[in-house]
Amino acid sequence: MKILVIIPCYNEQDTILDTVQALKSYCPEVDCIVINDCSTDRSEEILRQNNIPFLSLPCNLGIGGGVQAGYLYAKEQGYDITIQMDGDGQHDPAYLRQVLQPLLDGQADMVIGSRFLEKKGFQTSFARRMGIRLLSFLIWILTGKQVLDVTSGYRACNKALTHFYANSYAQDYPEPEAIIAAVLNGFTVKEVPVEMKERQGGTSSIRALSSVYYMIKVTIALVVYRLILAGKGGRSA
Repeated sequence: MKILVIIPCYNEQDTILDTVQALKSYCPEVDCIVINDCSTDRSEEILRQNNIPFLSLPCNLGIGGGVQAGYLYAKEQGYDITIQMDGDGQHDPAYLRQVLQPLLDGQADMVIGSRFLEKKGFQTSFARRMGIRLLSFLIWILTGKQVLDVTSGYRACNKALTHFYANSYAQDYPEPEAIIAAVLNGFTVKEVPVEMKERQGGTSSIRALSSVYYMIKVTIALVVYRLILAGKGGRSA
């Protein structure tokens, strides 16, 4: 099977090389593509110097647009499975096979690496955990599916879901919206336990001052998505 790891990158000059090298060390059999989202630091230079496959976007699209570009690439190149990992060193490639296995076994269409199932490793701040719990509860209300780590960007998708996301993917802060889109369109979502690390460099796209905006925007987006499908009389094609 052809497996592609999509690594979104925006100003990750301190971590992107270590991230790719660690991935290749643990899983040399998988391909990877770094999506350079108009980084203003040395990220692209580092990728070029080390012959790391990458796509440089013509304008900054944010995490959602960057990841969708990766799904489009995977669709066009005929990959069977896509795996999303952050470029900041938080996602340990030692757990990649664990995230991948339920797809290989046909148990799920999407597998999410969850830091909250066994509560090991970096658990993020208290305020963010509370926000994640609220979003998890909202997704459960809207879909009937319980997902604990709804903001985890460590996830794998099979070919059908890869093609779905290539055509339609949430922008800005897409992880919770991607889950509700998958569930409401008939895809099976599963979580597996992983340990995550603190960000190894750079700056998070969700800062303290934007946390309230993040919660309001994502909440509205989730509810609107559910209402749109209800207005269509069920799940979309």
